[in-house]
Amino acid sequence: MEVAMAQCRKAFPPRIFPRFIPYIAIVMHLVIALFIVAGCSKGPKEAPQPPAVEVMTVIQRDVPVYREWIGTLDGMVNATIRAQVQGYLIRQNYKEGDYVRRGQVLFEIDPRTFQAALEQAKGQMEAQQARWTTAKANLARIKPLAEQNAVSKKDLDDSIGTEQSARAAVISAQASVDKAKLDLGFTKIASPVDGIAGLAKAQIGNLVGPGGMEELTTVSTVDPIKVYIQISEQEYLQTGRETGHAAGRKPRELQGELILADGSVYPQKGKFLFADRQVDVKTGTIKVAVIFPNPNNFLRPGQYGKIRVAVSVRKDALLVPQRSVAEVQGKYMVAVVGADSKVDMRPVKTAERVDNLWVILEGLKPSERVVVEGIQKVRPGMIVSAKPFAEATTKPGVKPEAPAEAKPEAKAGHKLQAPAKPVEPTEAGKR
Repeated sequence: MEVAMAQCRKAFPPRIFPRFIPYIAIVMHLVIALFIVAGCSKGPKEAPQPPAVEVMTVIQRDVPVYREWIGTLDGMVNATIRAQVQGYLIRQNYKEGDYVRRGQVLFEIDPRTFQAALEQAKGQMEAQQARWTTAKANLARIKPLAEQNAVSKKDLDDSIGTEQSARAAVISAQASVDKAKLDLGFTKIASPVDGIAGLAKAQIGNLVGPGGMEELTTVSTVDPIKVYIQISEQEYLQTGRETGHAAGRKPRELQGELILADGSVYPQKGKFLFADRQVDVKTGTIKVAVIFPNPNNFLRPGQYGKIRVAVSVRKDALLVPQRSVAEVQGKYMVAVVGADSKVDMRPVKTAERVDNLWVILEGLKPSERVVVEGIQKVRPGMIVSAKPFAEATTKPGVKPEAPAEAKPEAKAGHKLQAPAKPVEPTEAGKR
């Protein structure tokens, strides 16, 4: 042992140990400080706080029951304009998409051919009129002679036949004149109704007529305007029972709303006009027409819309927000918070949706509270911290609390960097 100590003293002279004593003391103090800080940082464990949720009391009120169907708009009258005589189109007298009046001339066909035909028919009628006049004069002369037996019976019969034939020829000629006048009038194609005129499907210079193009344009009466909807047979029967129509009584007036393609609601209310005479055997639906006032001709045929009708009123219905209803394996569940702040998961039976609320038929009572916000973090039997539901719980401009709690951690980290200071004397000692 003494030999080993002697060797150690030879390897490390005693004068070297005093140089490291201050540094060893500093390291020991730092190690002790680290243990103290680590022990202080481990405080007593706090019990977990119950999760915070937002709840709402079940709403109870009368709710109208709506039914909705997709519909197609159509004019009350859609008059297809066609040419009734054949000829070349020489003029278009309306602007496409404009409102036209009944009797307003829309197109004109070259009338010269028909004017000539009318003059020819008039000439033939004049000739037949002259023959009839002659035949009447001959009959007037022969009748007295026949009474005196101055002429034979055959001559009298021939005169009567000639007069009747001439009169028939005049009537036929008059009909030819009338037809020629009609054909001439058909060269000016007028609108049969008041309405909106569509695009022209024939151009100036086209040969139009019964054997040519099928139609020139279409004029639609759009005030009021019809909306056709297809109702299934089951909906027809159910709606009929709800409105009293199935029992043979006169159905009451139902006000319908029209929801346009952009989601806006048309300001005018509509009413049912008629239902088709039969159910379509191919689709199992029946066509129903609803009419809406259209004073400014804003609605046009061919548009799509949704018809919404309140067919009945559900008395004292229970409503909850849609976001409070969760679907689990095909069933709808609601988290109910009791008086003891415990959560009970209830299966519910849902019905219609009203705005952002859902009608609940079974599973809830009027005075119960349901979880609206935080339903994902609750479990059956869990105790929660409930507060009233609010649409906006975070005010703009308020900073979250997490950054404020990070400040002490930064200070603690600063203290942990203190052991790096003794490096400088070590380097100086090396020098």
